[in-house]
Amino acid sequence: MPVYWEITPQAPGSTPGAFALAKAENAEYHLSLTPNLSMGNQGFARVIAISAGFLALPMIGVLGTPVLWGLLPFAALALWGLWYALQRNSQDRRRLREEMQLTREHIEIRRINPRAPEQHWQANPYWVRLNLTEKGARVENYLTLEGAGRVVELGAFLSPEERATLYDDLSRALRQIR
Repeated sequence: MPVYWEITPQAPGSTPGAFALAKAENAEYHLSLTPNLSMGNQGFARVIAISAGFLALPMIGVLGTPVLWGLLPFAALALWGLWYALQRNSQDRRRLREEMQLTREHIEIRRINPRAPEQHWQANPYWVRLNLTEKGARVENYLTLEGAGRVVELGAFLSPEERATLYDDLSRALRQIR
């Protein structure tokens, strides 16, 4: 799961893991969310190779004719377009992330977008309300934080199961801070 918690200072005797408790007055929770990168370099090469093979199949019938030279630029353009789109998507997903800092005094969320300015939101954690809309919404397990006059979506790029787990962990962290 692309959810990374860092808690300082940890309570003595607590095991480091998915969610350790911080018992000090100056406890800080740092959360970093990143999207899943499901296709690595081998998957990228396979998709390009399979696509090139399927684009070459119709051209077998026109081998040795002038029609081949008319079809070849369009097949190459289609293959280049697929390559470019996959590369751009991979780069954007590597740059996209959300970071949250939670202390007794404030909660701050910073979203780093690939081709847009950063987005910031902060509020007093005592007045923040965490919501998870499980069923009946357009998005399953829609996770939002409400406070300081705004509603902010958290983990839009996560799967519904990951957002539900994040809701449990974040509600536990908010209870500990309060």
